[in-house]
Amino acid sequence: MTERSSATPHLSVAMTTVEADDTQTTNGSRMTWSLSSDFEFYFACAVLLIGVVGTAGNALILYALVASKQHKKHVLIVNQNATDLFSSFFLVVTFALKLCNIHLTGALGYWLCVMLLGENLIWLGVRVRASWQAYVRSFGIVVSII
Repeated sequence: MTERSSATPHLSVAMTTVEADDTQTTNGSRMTWSLSSDFEFYFACAVLLIGVVGTAGNALILYALVASKQHKKHVLIVNQNATDLFSSFFLVVTFALKLCNIHLTGALGYWLCVMLLGENLIWLGVRVRASWQAYVRSFGIVVSII
């Protein structure tokens, strides 16, 4: 019985940990550590790069289809590339505005905030593409890329 009571204090001492404070205080308000803001910045830069590459790639494919006059034969591919181009373009615009940290005011600022900074135009393009794919599947249209 004495062995248990003597072992208990050793375990509590060994299991004690100290939490580090991850916040900084600036003028009395709590501010989170800058790691999250750094992550958000680099994430926005990566998404911006992906959007630029996607916009350029989809624009190049659409240009090649139109220049070779193949756009009439491959209507579904043109439609998919057009919706991808739409989404990629607004991905670039949205994340460029987020990186610039522009303060929008007034009625126009409200609607720009809702549509662009709220990522609604990006998701509109994604929904159009998903709806088109469901339409193609429901009618059994087969697209062959040869």
